[in-house]
Amino acid sequence: MSELLKSINQIPNPCFVIDEKLFVKNMLILKKVEDLSGCKILCALKGFSMWEMFSKMSNYISGGTASSLNEAKLINEKMGKKAHSCFVAYSEVEFNEVQEISSHLSFNSISQFNRFKKKLNGSVKYAFRVNPQFSSVSFEKYNPCAEGSRFGITEQDLPKDLPKQISGLHFHTLCESSAKDLEDVLKEIEAKFGHLLQQASWVNLGGGHHITKPGYDTELLCEIIQSFREKYNIDVYLEPGEAIGLNTGYLVSKIEDVIKNGFETTAILNVSFAAHMPDCLEMPYKPNIINELSEGVEITLGGNTCMSGDYVRGFKFTATPLIGDIIVFKDMMHYTFVKTTFFNGVKHPSLGLWNDQSGFKLLKEFNYTDFKYRLS
Repeated sequence: MSELLKSINQIPNPCFVIDEKLFVKNMLILKKVEDLSGCKILCALKGFSMWEMFSKMSNYISGGTASSLNEAKLINEKMGKKAHSCFVAYSEVEFNEVQEISSHLSFNSISQFNRFKKKLNGSVKYAFRVNPQFSSVSFEKYNPCAEGSRFGITEQDLPKDLPKQISGLHFHTLCESSAKDLEDVLKEIEAKFGHLLQQASWVNLGGGHHITKPGYDTELLCEIIQSFREKYNIDVYLEPGEAIGLNTGYLVSKIEDVIKNGFETTAILNVSFAAHMPDCLEMPYKPNIINELSEGVEITLGGNTCMSGDYVRGFKFTATPLIGDIIVFKDMMHYTFVKTTFFNGVKHPSLGLWNDQSGFKLLKEFNYTDFKYRLS
C-alpha cells in the first residue's frame, strides 16, 4: 500500500489527490519515448490541467496543447512556453491573441483557414487538421473520425498542394489506443495524405496514445515514430492527455448516508458522479475503488446531487458500509477535475498533492464564492 493510502485520514474530504511519485513514473516513461524516438510530447490540457505540476512536467516533456484561449493562456503562464493550439473553431475576437501566445496553430477546416489567412504571421507554424475517416475507436462518442465527424478536413476537401502558409499536418484518430492502432492509422494517413506529408515540415499525431498504461508497447511506438520521421524528414509531435495522469491519483470521499429501498442499498457519498466524475455516466463506466472485492455484498454508490441518474451500481463489499466510511476512487487524475462542475451547488472536492517525504499539500479548496461567481 502506498504512503498516501496509509495516511488517507489526514487528507481533507472530499479531495482529488495526485501522488507525485506516480506522476514522475509516468513522466519518465514519456521522456524515454521522446529520447528514443526523437518526437516531442505535449500535454493535452483537456485531459490534464493541474498546473501545479507543470513546472515538474517541463523537466520531462516539451510543452502543452490548447483547445481554447484559456488553455493557451495557462500554458504560457504556468509552463512558460507558447502553446500548440488546435481549436474546433477560432473566433474573430480571439484569433490575434491566440496567435500571439502560440508557436503552432492548426486549422480544423478550409473555411477557417480562408477566414483568417490574411491575419497569419511569420512567427507561428500553421497546419491543417486532417481526418482520414479511419479509426480503431469502437465507442462512437469518443471517436474523432466517426462518420459525419466535425473534426478535421477529409481527403476530398484538401488541395493537392499545401498553401504556402501551411507547413504541417495534424490528425487525431485514437482514444485509449495501442501502438499497433497508431501503426494501422498511419497506413491510412500515408495512403490519403502522403503527398502532403512530403511537403510538410512537421506533423502532430494527436492524442489517445495510452503510453503509460501497463503493457503498452513503447518499443514499437518508438520504432514507428523514428521510421516515420526518417521517411518524411519531418518533426513529429504527440499530445497525450490521459497518459499524463493515468493511474497517478485518487478521489477521496466518504459515506454520508445509507438508504435501503427494496432490493437496492445505496451509499450516499459527499461527491457526485454527475458533477465530479462525469465520464462515469457519459461513457459509461464503473470506476475502481480501493479495497473493492470481486464477490460480496453489492452496493450502489450514489452521488449527492438531486439528479436521479447520479449513481453507479455494482460495488462489492464484505458488508454494508457505514456512515463515515471512506471511499477512495482510483485513477481520478484525468478527465475528472478538468470536467467537473458546480452543478446543484454541491461541494467541489479540493485539489491536493501527496509527496512521500513531505506528506499532503493542499493546492486548492473550493467554497461558496467559487460557486457564486460562476453565476450572476
